[in-house]
Amino acid sequence: MTDLSLYRPNVGVVLFHPDGRVWYGRRAVTPPPHNWQFPQGGVDDGEDLEAAARRELAEETGVISAELIAATEDWIAYDFPPDYGGAKQSRGWRGQKQKWFAFRFTGDETEIDLEQHAEIEFDAWRWGALSEAPDLIVPFKRATYEQVVAAFAPLVV
Repeated sequence: MTDLSLYRPNVGVVLFHPDGRVWYGRRAVTPPPHNWQFPQGGVDDGEDLEAAARRELAEETGVISAELIAATEDWIAYDFPPDYGGAKQSRGWRGQKQKWFAFRFTGDETEIDLEQHAEIEFDAWRWGALSEAPDLIVPFKRATYEQVVAAFAPLVV
C-alpha cells in the first residue's frame, strides 16, 4: 500500500460544458504535444477540498459559475518522474495525491479569463471530449487521467 503522507495534497477539476464536452487548458510555456490538462492545484493547510477546487478553478480559468456534480471518493496519486526536480520534489514530496471534482459550467464563456490570477497557468483553452484527456496530458500523469475519465464518464451526456 502506498504511503499517501509522502504525496502533496492536490485537487483537480473537470469542468463540463452543458453539452457534455469538457474544458482543457494549454499549459503556458510547455511545449507540445502533451501540454493540455484540466485545472488543478495544491490544497492549503486546513482548506476544504471542494473550496480548494473552486479556488483553483477561479484562479486558473476565471470561472466561478459552476455547480458540483460529482467527486472521486478516494485520492488518486501519481509519482513525480525521477528527473522532475522543482520545488515540490525538493520539499520532499514523492508526488501528488488528488481528489477530483466534476463541475457543470453554468455561466457564459465571457467569464473565462486565463489572466485572472498573477500566476498564469494556461495560455489557451478549448472544449473537447472527456475521452481525449489521457492522450493530451504529460505521460507521467496519464494513469491518473485514465482513472478520472473512468470516474466521470457516466456524466457525459
